[in-house]
Amino acid sequence: MATSSALTEELAVIGDQAEAPEVASASQWQLMRWRFQQHRLAVVSLFVLGAFYVLALFCEFLAPHDPGRYDVKYVLAPPRQLHFRDQDGWSLRPFVYGYTSTRNTRTLALEYEVDRTQKHPIRFLVTGDTYKMWGLWEMQVHLFGIEDAATPLLLLGADHLGRDLMSRVVYGARVSLSIGLIGVVLSFVLGIFLGGLSGYFGGIIDLVIQRAIEVLRSIPGIPLWLTFTAVLPPGWSLIQRYFAITLILSILGWVDIARVVRGKFLALREEEFVLAALLAGTRQVPIIFQHLIPSFLSDLIARITLMVPGMILGETALSFLGLGLTDPVISWGVLLQAAQQISVVALSPWLLMPGGLIVVVVLAFNFVGDGLRDAADPYAH
Repeated sequence: MATSSALTEELAVIGDQAEAPEVASASQWQLMRWRFQQHRLAVVSLFVLGAFYVLALFCEFLAPHDPGRYDVKYVLAPPRQLHFRDQDGWSLRPFVYGYTSTRNTRTLALEYEVDRTQKHPIRFLVTGDTYKMWGLWEMQVHLFGIEDAATPLLLLGADHLGRDLMSRVVYGARVSLSIGLIGVVLSFVLGIFLGGLSGYFGGIIDLVIQRAIEVLRSIPGIPLWLTFTAVLPPGWSLIQRYFAITLILSILGWVDIARVVRGKFLALREEEFVLAALLAGTRQVPIIFQHLIPSFLSDLIARITLMVPGMILGETALSFLGLGLTDPVISWGVLLQAAQQISVVALSPWLLMPGGLIVVVVLAFNFVGDGLRDAADPYAH
């Protein structure tokens, strides 16, 4: 046992020595990547987020139906279950059974029962509802669906108008996820610009910007959102409201980045490499963008990743309250408006599916942000 333990330790030392030259010659970004890969939950969350953004990018092709298509025969129909076995045995091709509906004479609500005489196999690359891919090319091919075009798939059930909830959730992912990224990019630009001015030049510029930040931070978030959205012209188009909501979230989100950038600039502007650049005749703008910002860019990336969930939750809250995006625009917040009533939640819990997806996305962003925050300082143990 002692000999085996000594041999294991010797092999470990040899492995460390073999890896030492590679680590010693690695760049900052390589060290960050290696450190991030050690955070397994962050790596898994990164793949989850990648899958969601692929879903948002190709939502027209991946959705089985037109999200605006409704059918009164399937109002609040429950989700169909996938099956691989029937009375004839097992099948490699999944299928769903049809529904028969009856009107409840007391509540006047439709009640659904599985009809095993109606078998609908699920096929790939089927022809279905017409759509425009990215608003450019008219297409009819969907990734999956059933051949009977008159029968909706309803893997996640239907809403109060008989619209396929799965298709609406897929389309809603594009708006909800993109509004977070666009808002963070705008906050990133505003935060670096104003925070850099405040920290690098100081004086009256620093005083004005910091007082503005303190005013914005002292106002509760939700009342400020309500104030901004209430002043939007009622005649604006849905696209204009979308960009207005994004701009509002960006205005509220830049203050934290500006505070971080200001603190970094105050700490770094007196460093020797900055003074050396000034003595070499380098102008102030190149010093800011070529020397100061790259020195803490990794930390900014980690903070920005943690800001995206706040942007998504902000849009969801505004749309849920009816003050943000509204129907016919499809976002996860708009879809959750249908779940405001307790009776709907109790009788049709599948309408809460967008809320579950929001929880998954927010947790994934938080885990990725934790991994990036650890990777931002690869020399820490």
